[in-house]
Amino acid sequence: MNGILLVDKPRDWTSFDVAAKLKGLCKTRRIGHSGTLDPMATGLLVMFLGRATRAVPFAEEHDKRYFASLRPGLITDTQDVTGNVLAQHACAVTAAELEEALRAFRGEIAQVPPMYSAIRFNGRRLY
Repeated sequence: MNGILLVDKPRDWTSFDVAAKLKGLCKTRRIGHSGTLDPMATGLLVMFLGRATRAVPFAEEHDKRYFASLRPGLITDTQDVTGNVLAQHACAVTAAELEEALRAFRGEIAQVPPMYSAIRFNGRRLY
């Protein structure tokens, strides 16, 4: 099978899990995606099957948008809600303060992934 599938990746699945499932369902060995999502993330995972895998390099450069829920005052060992809570403080944030903090995340940025992420370090995923 050749083509591009848009998959709504469920929480707790890795991008590799999705690829493995599709390999079996679509009976194909050649499969790729245009960007890894961490297991806790949900959202669009663009999967390329068969000969369409040749298009992966062109799709990787597309713009991305992220939506997030914030928990001000919560500190975890993974920098997200899946980790162990290290500290929790009462925290009141005004709309203006939130808007000011979010300004740094808008537009074109060079993203630095957190240490608990899907990137590889010494051959192993950090998550």
